[in-house]
Order: sequence, then C-alpha cells, then structure tokens
Amino acid sequence: MIKYSLKCAEGHHFDSWFQSAEAFDKLHGSANMSCPTCGNTDISKALMAPRVAPRARTADDAAPPPGGPTPGQGPNARPGAPGRNMHALTAPASPAEAALIELKEKIEAHSEYVGEDFAREARAIHDGAAPERSIYGETRGEDARKLIEDGIPVAPLPFLPSRKAN
Repeated sequence: MIKYSLKCAEGHHFDSWFQSAEAFDKLHGSANMSCPTCGNTDISKALMAPRVAPRARTADDAAPPPGGPTPGQGPNARPGAPGRNMHALTAPASPAEAALIELKEKIEAHSEYVGEDFAREARAIHDGAAPERSIYGETRGEDARKLIEDGIPVAPLPFLPSRKAN
C-alpha cells in the first residue's frame, strides 16, 4: 500500500491510499478519481515528504525543559486545551471541516447534553412533562425512528459529542 498526498485544480488537499503506484496511475488515467471537497476530477500528486521513523528516545529526551512545560504545550497537550497552538495538523483541512467545528461548538454551547437519555428526554419535552429546551445526546436508531414516527423533531448530528470523542 502507498499513501499519496493529492490536490485538485481548485487547491483542495487530501490523502488517499493505493494498492501500488501502478494502481494510482491506472485510476488517475481513467478519470475515476475526484476531490472529496468539491468533486473536481482534475487531480494531481501534491508535494510529499518521506516518512521517516523516529529515533529511539533516550533518558535526556524525557527530562522536562528548565521551568517545566507551559500549559497547552508538550507531547501530552490536547487539541482544544487552553493555550494550544494551532498547527497544520489540528487546523481545519477544508471550509466544510471548519463549518462542522463551528456547528459542534454552537450546539455544545447552547444545548444540554443528556447522554443516552436522549429519546426519553426528547419525548418528555414534546409531551410537556419536561421544560422546553435544546438538547443533544445519543440514542439507538430504533428509538430515533419511533420519535420521528410520533412527530417529535430530531436530527442526527455529524459528529460525536466531546464527552465521547476523547
């Protein structure tokens, strides 16, 4: 297997795996390859860096820098942690990804997470047994289908809640 960094004529970058270099050439020549962001079929290989295995760690590598690490930095820094630096690998790869991040942040800021009690809580709100508010959570497909059949408005979210993502 070989991984290529690709780009479309519109400038969108993405990666894809191929069985071999010949398999890439065959697929590319048949115009059966398209950009996942815009659908453009004018695809070319992007500049790639070779994959180099990291050197073995030594005891000196494990020692913290004088004064210790600063918050949000270092090998254990979490994406989304205060003080984190935005690097190329953590920055949104496309406008669509940026929009999903914005949607997730808005939903999590303005809605209550009810976890696996979502179906029960949505039904209680609809029936007037619980106060009306925006909620999000998790439920089985069968329970979501029953809510929709009963006229209770629900929609799947295109992301995992932060509590489940880490």
